[in-house]
Amino acid sequence: MNGAFPAILKATSKNNQNNMDMKTSLQNFGIADEVDVQAYDHLLAMFFASVDRYGDKTAYTCLGHSISYIELKQLAEQFACYLQHHTSLQPGDRIAIQLPNILQYPVVLYGAWMVGLVVVNTNPLYTPPELKHQLNDAGAKAIVVLANVAKALEQVISDTPIEQVIVTELADLHPMPKRFLINAVVKYVKRMVPRTRFANKVKLLEVLRQGEGQTCQAPELDSKSLAVLQYTGGTTGVAKGAMLSHGNLVANTLQCMEIFKTYGLQEGKEVLVMPLPLYHIYSFLVSMILFNKGNQIVLVPDPRNIPELIDVAKNTGMTVFCGINTLFVAMCHHKNFSQIDFEKLHLTLSGGMALTQDVATQWHELTGTEIYQGYGLTETSPVVAVNPGGGNQMGTIGLPVPNTQIRLMGHEGEAAAEGEPGELCVKGPQVMQGYWNMPDETAKVINGDGWLHTGDVAVQTETGYLRIVDRIKDMIVVSGFKVYPNEVEDVVSSHPLVVECAVIGVPDEHSGEAVKLFVVPESKAITERELIDFCKKRLTGYKVPKAVEFRDNLPKSNVGKILRKELRES
Repeated sequence: MNGAFPAILKATSKNNQNNMDMKTSLQNFGIADEVDVQAYDHLLAMFFASVDRYGDKTAYTCLGHSISYIELKQLAEQFACYLQHHTSLQPGDRIAIQLPNILQYPVVLYGAWMVGLVVVNTNPLYTPPELKHQLNDAGAKAIVVLANVAKALEQVISDTPIEQVIVTELADLHPMPKRFLINAVVKYVKRMVPRTRFANKVKLLEVLRQGEGQTCQAPELDSKSLAVLQYTGGTTGVAKGAMLSHGNLVANTLQCMEIFKTYGLQEGKEVLVMPLPLYHIYSFLVSMILFNKGNQIVLVPDPRNIPELIDVAKNTGMTVFCGINTLFVAMCHHKNFSQIDFEKLHLTLSGGMALTQDVATQWHELTGTEIYQGYGLTETSPVVAVNPGGGNQMGTIGLPVPNTQIRLMGHEGEAAAEGEPGELCVKGPQVMQGYWNMPDETAKVINGDGWLHTGDVAVQTETGYLRIVDRIKDMIVVSGFKVYPNEVEDVVSSHPLVVECAVIGVPDEHSGEAVKLFVVPESKAITERELIDFCKKRLTGYKVPKAVEFRDNLPKSNVGKILRKELRES
């Protein structure tokens, strides 16, 4: 996702003038260019303040059951007490959370922080090798895992430092008899829970029972204390653990809260439908923003189950929706999408990948609500920029969030010329501490002055808004000319018979590289020649695809982001 604010461009005097103009325009939105990012010493201080303020209000809902702010705190304290009194875990130790969007996630998250543990967000769909790498790299001593996906852990646990396995089933926090019915159907009817054996296993319900009625000693936390190891491919290489401190996440939450004031949200009255997994930093942070303003967060366990997602949107009084481009496409093309009453929906957020103009237009036409696109990355906790309410500019990522500086840099580290693309570099309180146990990799992306090199190419518009051109590593060079896949994809996706598409560069003996287009068509009636001709009318010659491949689907991450890397390797 992404946040909004004054870009402090220090490269040239002209850029400094642009920054002053931008601050003036931000004031028109009622946005402060600086916020107190140290208002809370750590995430627990923010959490307890929210519980005190909102008490009995609904905090989270999933599969038809809700828990209040107070109930969440009580359950988290029970989990914390178990960890402190019944395990060998100490403050600073790492605990992996391998859960989809279910009520157990926030309970475990806050409970772990209550005893000073570092959370390692872990994808439930990881393969055994991926899981093994992350657990070993993080040095995780404990893991909370959904029974449905525990088979991968069983296969590798002997080769990891895991000492304690806490297993939960889908509806463990639901009341009886609903808990029994849901878990039984999942286990015995749908057969979605494989048999597993662990020597050091305990069930989450037993953990909560053992922790009930006990008290635990609060850890010594401050803004520099490590809160989360968030794994990412980063700009290059193998998955790395971005070290996000309590201060990083508190700062980014408060930075974004300032922007969210422009959306007209009513404190304690919003209903956020969250289909994107909380183990992803985008949805993680958006949920934290809404939570700390007393709002209800409706968790959707499987974002790929579009009929279920549409049912949730229909029946929960949704006022805020959080998605990404591919999810918007899937929803808009579903036959039941029109059954949703969008009267209450007044904010849709997009992040994680580029939002195409065609999708944004279609969503607006069908729902009556604009999509506000933002930008961020794991290394920035994640929000760097977002479009403010009342100032949404399609095709841009908006303005940098408060307390955030940006620079657009050329190939040799020089300031990009005005209006020209350059690598987006960021400095601010949300920038990570570095990569876990990888000082050399950290030095590649954060220079001595604290500037994070994002690996993304951006331009700044005359109004000060930022527009992402593409990833540097995805750029295609055709006969010396630069082609950015996002631009080509945006054009192709506007064709009425294209559901979604992706562009990569392929070797070409004449031009060095050529543009190759992958398309999921709406109808088999569409042809390669038709698409190429369509592009020729809208793109300069060297940007036009030289080859088109039709597919039934495109490879995606578990969040739904199209994986160009896999297309290049196919």
